[in-house]
Amino acid sequence: MMRRKISLALTALFFVLTVTPAIAWNSVGHMTVAYAAYQQLTPAEQARVAALLKLNPYYPKWIALVPAGASDADRDMYVFMMAATWPDEIKAMGSGYVGNDNPPKSELPTLNVGYTDKQAHKYWHFINTPFSQDGTPLHAAAGPNTGQKIALFRDALASSEPDALKSYDLVWLLHLVGDIHQPLHCSTRDTAASPKGDLGGNSVVVTGPLKELHAAWDDALGLGDTANYKTAVAAAAKLPPPDTKLATDANVDDWAAESFSLAKSDVYVPPVGPALGPYTLDAAYTANKLKIAQQRVSLAGARLATLLKTALNCGQQACAN
Repeated sequence: MMRRKISLALTALFFVLTVTPAIAWNSVGHMTVAYAAYQQLTPAEQARVAALLKLNPYYPKWIALVPAGASDADRDMYVFMMAATWPDEIKAMGSGYVGNDNPPKSELPTLNVGYTDKQAHKYWHFINTPFSQDGTPLHAAAGPNTGQKIALFRDALASSEPDALKSYDLVWLLHLVGDIHQPLHCSTRDTAASPKGDLGGNSVVVTGPLKELHAAWDDALGLGDTANYKTAVAAAAKLPPPDTKLATDANVDDWAAESFSLAKSDVYVPPVGPALGPYTLDAAYTANKLKIAQQRVSLAGARLATLLKTALNCGQQACAN
């Protein structure tokens, strides 16, 4: 029995040391958010975002993934969906972007210089709000964070800045609004085993191919990368309608607070225990995970649409900026 306990402990430690960085909803999840938002945009708004996305350096890659014979309308929609994955795409080795999960001490939350910035800014994707279930003292959360960047990019998109910068603001907004609705991107659990936090569940080992609790939530809507945009369309068809009252809430702090609350009430609950695992997620937990993911993605899509409508300020024929 003692050998078995030691073996399990070593297995958990191995996964903690080799854990991958947090990426929030995977590509399918982010594209599902974007699809849900796109359906609520007017033709003028759709034309405006299409023009801005053409300025992104990955635009040729996205166009190449659109099947020959697709209509102009479908092409623009698919590109909009794929653009929501860009802030994760630039994390990949060989992308030309650099950086890790730790923000430079000199970086201000107001940083916004556009595509000349070759930092991947991985730390923009989350808000590490700590909590504890075992009395471990809470560590201090560092910024800049997702909520700050959403507010910045939203205001910048509504300003008179050049379109090249607005394009950058837009792709980050498409992604970060999805991120802030993922419970494990707004929380980190401080425990005796991880007193500085568990990296939003990335240090919590679960059995099966996903290996980490964070990944189990990321992949709730289905597996795939940017090329699997049609998987996202199918996932969107299964989304529940967003809560009408919550959908009108434009306060980014409220969005983060909702996710933080869900992390405590529905993520770090049995069969997830107080240590770093490994844990086996049972059928009831998995079903609830899917239900919450669908609700959060649906709500993110509605809020993203409202945010873009307000920032773009488009009429039926033209946009103000």
